[in-house]
Amino acid sequence: MFLVMGITGNVGGATARHLLAQGKKVRALVRDREKAVSWANQGVELVDGDWNDSAAIERALKGVEGAFVMLPPVWAPSSDYKEAKGVIANYVEALTKAAPPRVVALSSMGANRTTGHGVITALSLLERGLGDLISPVAFVRAGGFFENFLFGLQAAKGGTLPVFYHPTNRKSTMVATNDIGAEFAALLTGPAWSGQRIVEIGSMVTADEVAEQLGQVLNLDVKAFAIPRAGWAQALEQFGIPKGHSGPAEEMYEAVNAGWMDLGAERTQHIAGTTSARDVFAAAQKAVTQG
Repeated sequence: MFLVMGITGNVGGATARHLLAQGKKVRALVRDREKAVSWANQGVELVDGDWNDSAAIERALKGVEGAFVMLPPVWAPSSDYKEAKGVIANYVEALTKAAPPRVVALSSMGANRTTGHGVITALSLLERGLGDLISPVAFVRAGGFFENFLFGLQAAKGGTLPVFYHPTNRKSTMVATNDIGAEFAALLTGPAWSGQRIVEIGSMVTADEVAEQLGQVLNLDVKAFAIPRAGWAQALEQFGIPKGHSGPAEEMYEAVNAGWMDLGAERTQHIAGTTSARDVFAAAQKAVTQG
């Protein structure tokens, strides 16, 4: 039995799919059972609770062979990152009491740095917070998700994909959530390890390449358009970040463009992605068509 946090999200869902495909039993901590009905129908054991309840996390950890943990994404965090700190404290308390045989955690490229990277700060805190656990821990530092470009299936029909990557021909680490889930399943079920492991996952890809692959799916000539720096706040607000709270997200993209998220941090293992941006776009387009 393996615990998967965030099963109704992209990475948690991908991890659960890969575990189930291996014939493994999966347990999920869920706040809303209705949102997880499809998982229950696939045999996933649902435990009521969420990451704000250390006792619920501890209950969900009982008897598991391993656990996948992650932070809920917060694009407009408080200045002191209290949202992340609260969840991390709950994880530490539960994982210390339950001490599963292994823990794998979703982190990010750039989490080796402690300041100057905006929302990635939460994942730096996660790595430090879980660093002293009794259980062996693997932190998987993922690149930017190809799924973050899915808005382009609609937005790019005019031939332009707006991006925060400057310049658009500079390579940055990117990855599909399916590949992240596959790596988590492999870590949970593969050979045991001791202490900490850090895995970087993704490949160096340009925004131009992403736009080209989107164009292949849309049968259009699509070009990446670098949103001018002065327009970032407004653009991020259009993606749902509250007005006046886009600073951490802006800082993250500045760090990306400065090369802070590139592959090759010290003492890390690298896993290349095998799912392309085109694969992600094609699957999403197919799902819409069939739906």
